Amino acid sequence: MAVSRSSGGGSSRSRADGGFRCSECGTEAIRWAGRCPRCQAWGTLEAQRAAPRKAAVPGSGATAAALVTTPARPVTEVDPTPAQRRATGVDELDRVLGGGMVPGAVILLAGEPGVGKSTLLLEVGARSAEAGHRALIVTGEESAAQVRLRAGRTGTLHADLWLAAETDLGALLGHVEEVKPTLLVVDSVQTISASGVDGVAGGVTQVREVAAALIRTAKALGLATVLVGHVTKDGSVAGPRLLEHLVDVVLHFEGDQHTALRMIRAVKNRYGPTDEVGCFEMNENGIWGIADPSGLFLSRGATASAVPGVCVTVMVEGRRPLVAEVQALVAQQSSPFKGGGGGAGGAAPAPLPPRRAVSGLDGSRVAMITAVLQKRAGFAMLGGSDIFTASIGGVRLHEPAADLAVALAMVSSAQERAVPPDLIALGEVGLTGEIRAVSGVERRLAAAARLGFRRALVPRLSGMTPEGMTVTEVTDVNTAISNMYVG
Repeated sequence: MAVSRSSGGGSSRSRADGGFRCSECGTEAIRWAGRCPRCQAWGTLEAQRAAPRKAAVPGSGATAAALVTTPARPVTEVDPTPAQRRATGVDELDRVLGGGMVPGAVILLAGEPGVGKSTLLLEVGARSAEAGHRALIVTGEESAAQVRLRAGRTGTLHADLWLAAETDLGALLGHVEEVKPTLLVVDSVQTISASGVDGVAGGVTQVREVAAALIRTAKALGLATVLVGHVTKDGSVAGPRLLEHLVDVVLHFEGDQHTALRMIRAVKNRYGPTDEVGCFEMNENGIWGIADPSGLFLSRGATASAVPGVCVTVMVEGRRPLVAEVQALVAQQSSPFKGGGGGAGGAAPAPLPPRRAVSGLDGSRVAMITAVLQKRAGFAMLGGSDIFTASIGGVRLHEPAADLAVALAMVSSAQERAVPPDLIALGEVGLTGEIRAVSGVERRLAAAARLGFRRALVPRLSGMTPEGMTVTEVTDVNTAISNMYVG
């Protein structure tokens, strides 16, 4: 017996129909519900039409097979040449993609507004044109004249870089048929709409249908395609979650608009690694890849004069070690009571909690490190002090390997005594004050040695020490504090 349930529109559906599909994650269900059982999104289950039944083969009782478009062959006889990747000409992007774009691959590039997605893809299109591969950029957010002005400002003009301003899917596909590019950039997928499909541009239904049509075109023509996507407040890709499942590669373009640093990382890659990161520097004249961006994260070099409250560490982004600086300021609480004095009418003044401010670091880990220094290292005065901690250059230090550098920077500021400028610190701080091992210590030390750092505090070293660097193994925060000024 068919089981039916009223849908959001009040109509009943049964198992005999096509069931329901979540517009966010693609989960299928036999009955309607207000909330998707998989992704927990509300109001996303939509009724699907049942697929037409195939005619039965006479006398067999079986369903008739569809026509075969290409015959099956042994894998050893399949020619891999059409799928060989092609370099984009932007080295940092190629690093993340695994060497370049695969013909027919569909890449989703997501990022916040103003981070530089369009500028980066204009650079990619120009480099592709210079290499003899025609590129077509279809923009639904700007006019062709506006894109031309940016291309002139950033030096990305080329005769084989084509521009079109369209918001209709049919017109976009018409440009592809006419121009016959080898690289297609759609900026952005949320601005394109398909006629005959319900919903407005950017809606779940429209984005799904537009993306599906572009993916079919890319696979049929062997056309490398990049779709620009918007992100929501929480940093996830806007639109249906199914979009990320349909494409071959999902890239996130990150950066603070107040700094020059931009990073691109892959969260999905069918043809390459997902543990690489590309670094760029962006200004009004364009965007450039940075082979070694460590200098952006240091306010001074290893030979500069020392300042209290500063310690250097080495983080790992993907497979790349990056030297970064941590700063801390520990100050006496400026006004420990409300109003700065005694209470009114003889009442006891109400105490105010000390201020805690964090920029570029994990606030919960900074709070934990502060508590460990109070309890395990004898710095009880931190409990009543204002503490400000920050990273330099817009980099976000969220890995535990930066814990020891944060702790030493706070101790240095509290003692008004500078950490030697040629010292780096690596290690995760535990609740008992122990320093735990971190991965890739040898790579981190080698990166620091190249920049002139000559001393290091690490939890444990199993490999070789870089030439000219003195490495001290520390087991707890007290040992690290006693060795931070030595040498």
